[in-house]
Amino acid sequence: MLSPSLANAASPRASHGQLLANRFRRLTWLAPIIVLLVCVGCQPPANEQADSADKPLHFAVIPKGTTHIFWQSVKLGAEQAGDEIGAKITFRGPSKENDRDEQINVVQGFLNARVDGILLAPLDADALIRPVKEASRAGVPVVIFDSGLNTDPGDYVSYVATDNFEGGKLAAQAMANALGADGGDVILLRYQQGSESTHQREEGFLAAIAKHENIRVISSDQYAGTTTETAIDKAQALLNRFGDTVDGICTVCEPTAEGALRALRERQLAGKVKLVTFDSSDSLRESLSAGETHAIVLQDPVAMGYQAVKTMAAHLRGETTEAFLDTGVFVATAENQDEETIARLLRPAVAGE
Repeated sequence: MLSPSLANAASPRASHGQLLANRFRRLTWLAPIIVLLVCVGCQPPANEQADSADKPLHFAVIPKGTTHIFWQSVKLGAEQAGDEIGAKITFRGPSKENDRDEQINVVQGFLNARVDGILLAPLDADALIRPVKEASRAGVPVVIFDSGLNTDPGDYVSYVATDNFEGGKLAAQAMANALGADGGDVILLRYQQGSESTHQREEGFLAAIAKHENIRVISSDQYAGTTTETAIDKAQALLNRFGDTVDGICTVCEPTAEGALRALRERQLAGKVKLVTFDSSDSLRESLSAGETHAIVLQDPVAMGYQAVKTMAAHLRGETTEAFLDTGVFVATAENQDEETIARLLRPAVAGE
């Protein structure tokens, strides 16, 4: 006589549910063994685990561009910090500071390479939102530096930059000092639309200059573009219109300053029209000594690159990082250009020196 269990299994009247239940009970005891075998199979060999643990951190530093002295100084600071913490630094950016698509492609390339962190200076505060969000979803942390991004602060680790609005206010005060008690008519020559850092400088300048009743802004809606050549063209057009009345010009970055200076020289107005600029170069420094430029608002690009890398490393160690890290802003004039801090920032060290 068959046992009840065998009878049920053999009986054509046994339900499908009973058969499944019997099979499940027979397989249940095997489940822990299967899971264990799968987990063991997923583990990389011990030597591969050791190699991963010993592999240095790899950070991607993505500037707005790569040609201007400012970015080469950022690179130097980033590499100095990388040497200190034993991290590999790869510095790559678009060749032109208006090439949004190329900068987006650079970000995507580093995401595909699975770097440990991305340090990004967005050349457009809106266009770079999507790739930064993609990095966040992929688990690759991002530190924003130099120029802000119009996105949720939770999408990135920290923002390391100059207080650009304050820099604009300092430029306005420098212009007021250069014009003196008589004041005059001034032009604000903007950089390019979408650049958050220069936009903040422009707005800071306008907010502060408005408090000087003897100074009138006669143009503030013109953009110079991202190269010295386009800046020369725009400055010449403005001088064609206002050359007989303008008393001062404020520019907000190195290529715009170079363009405005050359345009003033061509019209023999250099030194007569007060020029206040941002960021240093050999020619701008020489023009400061010659009295053709009256003030240069200075950032600390080496510190910016250095602090951005240090901030990323701290984040990966699980440390709390500041939402905004101010790397400082200063004003150089002919009178203070030989002071230690000012002299250093007027001649920022660059990578490769």
